[in-house]
Amino acid sequence: MIRLLLLSLAAPLAAQEAPAPQPAPATLPASAAAVAPRTETVALETAQGTIRIAVEVERAPVTAANFLRYVREKRLDGASFYRALKLTPDGGYGLIQGGLRNDPKRVLPPIAHEPTSKTGLSHGHGAISMARAAPGTASGDYFIIVGGLPALDAQATGEGDIAGYAVFGRVVEGMEVVKAILAAPVDPAAGEGSMKGQMLATPVRIGRAVRLP
Repeated sequence: MIRLLLLSLAAPLAAQEAPAPQPAPATLPASAAAVAPRTETVALETAQGTIRIAVEVERAPVTAANFLRYVREKRLDGASFYRALKLTPDGGYGLIQGGLRNDPKRVLPPIAHEPTSKTGLSHGHGAISMARAAPGTASGDYFIIVGGLPALDAQATGEGDIAGYAVFGRVVEGMEVVKAILAAPVDPAAGEGSMKGQMLATPVRIGRAVRLP
């Protein structure tokens, strides 16, 4: 069973007074401009609509390569989103989880853990991250964040599992599809342990996962 441990959620900060306008910074020469880390785009074509993901091949090379291999070998075609964890009644915070559910015919060997403390990524709104049990056990299941859950990032100190989860990309189109899946009915009797009551009554099928030009 894939286990996802949530540590804590911080309340939104109160709005602050807007600062006084500042002069616009001088434009840097093109040669000095920061170059965005390289990504590749993958489309997950689901029964609810298409979710497009920018996969962080430069900042999370191990995890990104693993996901792209599943896409390239068509192992995610016919898989599903099967879990919806709502952390607030309005669905403003939570996650959806999908993948192969340890299908022995399609799952690949687990990969090394790439913590957010190494990649510089975070579990912000729309982040996609690997589901796992212990660090180093992630394979073919992943989750997408709604609302931002920084408690899932690697933590410098704390009790229990502080390694966090491995973010490897973000949704760039289709968050309305993610939110629709999160809002779908769950089966209160399905699931094991802490995941009981979080399984979708009708999993959302992924027709295919395809890398885009």
